[in-house]
Amino acid sequence: RGGLPVFCEKPLAPDLNRTLAALREVTASGGLLQVGFMRRFDSGYGTARGLVRSGALGRLHTVRTMTADPAPPAAAYLATSGGLYRDCLVHDFDMVRWVTGREVVEVYAAGSDAGGALFRETGDIDTAAAVLTLDDGTLVTATGSRCNGAGYDVRMELAGELDQVSVGLDDRTPIASTEPHGPPPASKPWTGFLERFAPAYEAELAAFVQLVRGEEPNRCDGREALAAFRIAEACELSRRERRRVRLEELPDLPAV
Repeated sequence: RGGLPVFCEKPLAPDLNRTLAALREVTASGGLLQVGFMRRFDSGYGTARGLVRSGALGRLHTVRTMTADPAPPAAAYLATSGGLYRDCLVHDFDMVRWVTGREVVEVYAAGSDAGGALFRETGDIDTAAAVLTLDDGTLVTATGSRCNGAGYDVRMELAGELDQVSVGLDDRTPIASTEPHGPPPASKPWTGFLERFAPAYEAELAAFVQLVRGEEPNRCDGREALAAFRIAEACELSRRERRRVRLEELPDLPAV
């Protein structure tokens, strides 16, 4: 309302209705808003996006995403985080849209709270899995965990009829091969998101400055953030009601 450009970390609000209300305010004021989905500024995801959009992989048939934290956050954080889908996997949902250029039309999600008691006490889950169907029929699996003791593991695999690629697979990926000639375990696995995505955080803030100066377009506006949040909301609804959820069931802003 004051006419100032705004950079806001995700989420814009704790739930879908308040997210929609916030975005209506942005639209009414004509303000500038960039939302902090930092993976859009990671070089690996950017390269994957270029390969998909160029047709180098051929028709995509399968996409797999993973986000796994080495240890759970504090119970006080879990109680206000919004849950594993909204707080954590929302980044994967944003990348599915951004890399493939397609929209999610349906989800089926499940979750487990078999880890520490703090998850059951806060009504959250420590492990999640979801199957997403894109508008061109491509299938996506998205998994997440708060209890990946090997280290911080964020990956995306894109399999097409011509080729397949992986984002986040390097000498610090916390996974070991059981094959005789497989790569050795990472000697220094990633410890968390701040370390893994430090260059991306810097790049997104630099992009915000360029946006304010009028030098670059908005790389992640409110509608883009809303699209990822709606997928997370659909997954949470699916988990709780144990059914497939169509994205059209959830409220949205009018098309522009």
